Amino acid sequence: MENYFDSNTPIYLQLVKLFTIRIAGGEWNPGDRVMSVRDLAVTFKVNPNTVQRALAELERDGLVYTERTSGRFITGEKEKILEARSSLADQKIADFVKQMRQLGYSREQWLALVEETMKKENT
Repeated sequence: MENYFDSNTPIYLQLVKLFTIRIAGGEWNPGDRVMSVRDLAVTFKVNPNTVQRALAELERDGLVYTERTSGRFITGEKEKILEARSSLADQKIADFVKQMRQLGYSREQWLALVEETMKKENT
């Protein structure tokens, strides 16, 4: 698995976002055991301390929890997962709107583009 990290953002924050997407998107399910720090570090080709920092952040956010001798697990708190999902969606939408403005599209124009794209997806 090849990973390309953005050099403008700390890698641990990029891992937090990636792991949050996996949790919010259902790839990592509530109650699932999270891979070990070492295994994640090998998978993503990063330092284990970087993975540890990312997981600590997720734990602070309530998306993972630690069971003393068993490891880390994905939270079963659906509300936390829904909050993370909503937050990710809000950020994506804000980024999209900003980029459309930079390209010179009006609100009506980019809304029309979104509708057109959605129609294409449904056919």
